[in-house]
Amino acid sequence: MLRKMTHNWPVSNRREFFTRAGSGLAGMALASMLGEDRAFGAVSHADPLAPKKPHHQPTAKSVIWLFMEGGPSHLDLFDPKPKLNEMHGQPMPASFGKPITAMGTASNTLMGTKRTFKQYGQSGMWVSDWYPHTAEHVDDFSIIRSCWADGLNHVGSVCQMNTGSILAGRPSLGAWVNYGLGSANRNLPSFVVLLDDREPVGGPKNWSSGFLAATYQGTQFRQGDTPILHLKPPAGTTDAQQRSKLEFLKSLNDRYSADKSDDTELDARIAAYELAYQMQSAAPEAVDIVKESEATRKLYGLDEEATAAFGANCLMARRLVERGVRFVELYAGSGSGWDAHADIEGNHSKRCRASDKPIAGLLADLKSRGLLKDTLVVWGGEFGRTPFNEKGDGRDHNPWGFTMFMAGGGVKGGQYVGTTDEIGLRAVERPCHVHDIHASMLHLLGMNHINLTYMHNGRAERPTIVGGTLIKELFA
Repeated sequence: MLRKMTHNWPVSNRREFFTRAGSGLAGMALASMLGEDRAFGAVSHADPLAPKKPHHQPTAKSVIWLFMEGGPSHLDLFDPKPKLNEMHGQPMPASFGKPITAMGTASNTLMGTKRTFKQYGQSGMWVSDWYPHTAEHVDDFSIIRSCWADGLNHVGSVCQMNTGSILAGRPSLGAWVNYGLGSANRNLPSFVVLLDDREPVGGPKNWSSGFLAATYQGTQFRQGDTPILHLKPPAGTTDAQQRSKLEFLKSLNDRYSADKSDDTELDARIAAYELAYQMQSAAPEAVDIVKESEATRKLYGLDEEATAAFGANCLMARRLVERGVRFVELYAGSGSGWDAHADIEGNHSKRCRASDKPIAGLLADLKSRGLLKDTLVVWGGEFGRTPFNEKGDGRDHNPWGFTMFMAGGGVKGGQYVGTTDEIGLRAVERPCHVHDIHASMLHLLGMNHINLTYMHNGRAERPTIVGGTLIKELFA
């Protein structure tokens, strides 16, 4: 009887019937679960950049990260130390402890600053004369004076500030944002990297997707009139022809990838073709800063040789977040440009001159357009610099205590978070590790860094690895 009722599904006995029936029910349940995952924003194979729901209500929609590569000196910019000036030329007291330094300078004498500090804004925050334009915006800043990191050299430290680890191979924070939230603009990359005159140490690994799908990696824009190469189709090529080529390529790639579900590079390539097609119409307008008013161009310093390059990138960043790009990272001093082992006066004078007016222009422009409330602006390098001298007039690497600031995107303005000791060597009050900084940035974007996970080699990986505590003082 059983065999007759199931002539299209032959079974030999009752046990086999229930085994097959159970498998079918399990498959139906799995299909339902996968459908729910898609409904709640999980990554689909077909569209990894589909917009996804955040874990909680965000206060920021986009990030502009102003990365001062090479290690700007907190002691000469945002963290004045009268005690250090008093002890200039003296050996460092043993009570502060002698760290292991990158260049073996821990036994060198202390070196005060030559800069002049004054208070700005209603909050009365201290900024040196190297950043007078940026200082006008301190009432929007949370200045974190107690940052710390794990690396001593630039390669590992730049990598950690971007990926959370001093070792290469993990996804960058921008890639995690892409993975967690998807794209808010299908005509432009969701994660863009802007360089000045050189590539940062470590190169593209700093904006890579690591073990995440390759689709989530950052897209580097070039300096000059053609930030994105090959945007225009060949002369005489119609839109219909372009679309037909794209569909044909997709069909070939889909056929090849049918039994290669783990090949994320191929998925990324398919998505890149589609994005490139969409960008042909949207990107030329987005990156055309020539159309900006003369007043706006002057605001960013495009009329001055010293500020033109970084100013153009800052203006580009505003145009990109205005169009829905989620994460824009700008390098100032690419190739460890702030690395003042000697002649810190000459080095930092040049770097501050190049970045001060553009940063102030960006903050003013975002605020005037109502974008600052939704855009998190982050400033900082991979570490700070030591209170003792190197080569008589320079400073060594200092990952034990340095300064970063955040503005906009739900950040409480006009306040300090944490302190370093009396000579600015170590974070002593409210230390904030790189993982804490990343966790807080993700929180402002609506993501819980603990719940943002990706299964890799049998482990649920997350952006902050096994660390990260929210810097709750930042949140307005």
